[in-house]
Amino acid sequence: MHDFVALEGVGVIHAFVASSEFVTASAAQAGALGYAEVPSVFVPHPIQDRTDQEMRALAEAALPEILAAVTRQP
Repeated sequence: MHDFVALEGVGVIHAFVASSEFVTASAAQAGALGYAEVPSVFVPHPIQDRTDQEMRALAEAALPEILAAVTRQP
């Protein structure tokens, strides 16, 4: 989330992407950093034991949502 703040500060288009395990924690961290809402995409958890093929499938499934998050209107 700190990276989000840094990117936001220099005008870089971005979105926060994490596994679903971090929904609550990311909202709390965003709030603590002064952001009521952060463009976020959450993929199914866990990811650490997934194969390359499974990770590719997760990324491909999340791509439309990621694109929507980075093309949001401020």
